[in-house]
Amino acid sequence: MTNVKVLGGGCSKCETLLANAKEAISALGVDAEVEYITDFSVIAGYGIMSTPALIVNDKVVSMGKVLKEKEIEAFLK
Repeated sequence: MTNVKVLGGGCSKCETLLANAKEAISALGVDAEVEYITDFSVIAGYGIMSTPALIVNDKVVSMGKVLKEKEIEAFLK
């Protein structure tokens, strides 16, 4: 199972990244668990300096920008 985490403070960009991640998972039919983390102490623990951030299987793949669905699919394949 793939583990996907969206890290952010609850802003509209973070919500958009979360929605795009869910759409990418659905489009690929990937068995994935999605977490939305808003606790800044947890976010800082990943070394994230700007949100939103995307983590796939405990690897930071993006921070500080809203990835489109197709960009996220590339990280899930």
